[in-house]
Amino acid sequence: MTRTKPILMAAAFAALLAGGAASIAASPAETIAARQANFKKMGGAMKALKDELGGGADKAKLLAAARTLAVTARMQGGLFPAGTGPSSGVKTDALPAIWAQKPVFDAAAGKLVAEADKLAGLAGSGNTAAVLAQFKVVGGTCAACHRQFRAED
Repeated sequence: MTRTKPILMAAAFAALLAGGAASIAASPAETIAARQANFKKMGGAMKALKDELGGGADKAKLLAAARTLAVTARMQGGLFPAGTGPSSGVKTDALPAIWAQKPVFDAAAGKLVAEADKLAGLAGSGNTAAVLAQFKVVGGTCAACHRQFRAED
């Protein structure tokens, strides 16, 4: 990887955080790599939440993981521009249905953001039962999207 690629990736993430996904033109490979990295970060946050909810439930760790999930969920929807599906020639588990049913996909991404935000709001409350219940809702939201828009390995 050349030195400019990490800089471009960082710029793309910064633009996404600022709401300017269209302002950075990344290659399909860079965009796919960014969304895969983001999904891994989301998975790590979900694992951290599960681990904490399974024993101990450290409020600071729950809050940190929930906030990470909320931020990454917000970024994820913008990482599926046209031309970054299987037809790009880059390995991806994203199904063509994402682009064929873009409004449905966008609604699912929006639902994830809303549910992850609710989880982040509850995570610092100390109400472990409420956090666990919302964690399950977020997990179900992820699973529903995966069933419709992600190829199984």
